Amino acid sequence: MIAGLYAITRETDDTNCLLTAVEAALRGGAAVVQYRDKSGDVARQHEQASELLMLCRQYGVPLIINDSLRLADLIGADGIHIGRDDGAIHEARIVLGPDKIIGVSCYQSLELAVAAQAAGADYVAFGSFFPSLTKPDAAHAELDLLREAAGVIHLPIVAIGGIALNNAGSLIDAGADAVAVISALFDSSNIEDTARQFADLFIDETED
Repeated sequence: MIAGLYAITRETDDTNCLLTAVEAALRGGAAVVQYRDKSGDVARQHEQASELLMLCRQYGVPLIINDSLRLADLIGADGIHIGRDDGAIHEARIVLGPDKIIGVSCYQSLELAVAAQAAGADYVAFGSFFPSLTKPDAAHAELDLLREAAGVIHLPIVAIGGIALNNAGSLIDAGADAVAVISALFDSSNIEDTARQFADLFIDETED
């Protein structure tokens, strides 16, 4: 089950800094970690992903690899997050097996999410809901998309894009099972405390 704070890593060549930051997020209650590195540095990616997997294992939290099926398979990660190509879902399932997590970016499209669900995805992600430092040119998604998706998508729904403590609640209220966060978490002065505040939003929602 994908639910709660979904932490997406910052790209860095400082592996110790990366691990320290992610462990702080895990202590604070991050429920999922996605390793995202677009550098093309295969050796660095393998080292960092392997170290992160061991760290996530200590906390009982799944490690998802962004885009790289090769890397996810090589280190035995808990799953992969991929783009809109339905064929990639089928390929990932063949390579990773039935028990691994496959997440799919569906951007602003409910149609893509329905197709991903039919193709065997384990969760879908919509965004960008707010202006994002990571992807400043990303197209905008409306809150109504989450409300509509909740009626037809029977998988966990992840919201992404410019999410911060002051706007995450609106996404959860609209139907997001998880919020994917980069900047608001890893750029904060106290990552553990910020992660805890995000995690608490989901506790409050459950109590309501």
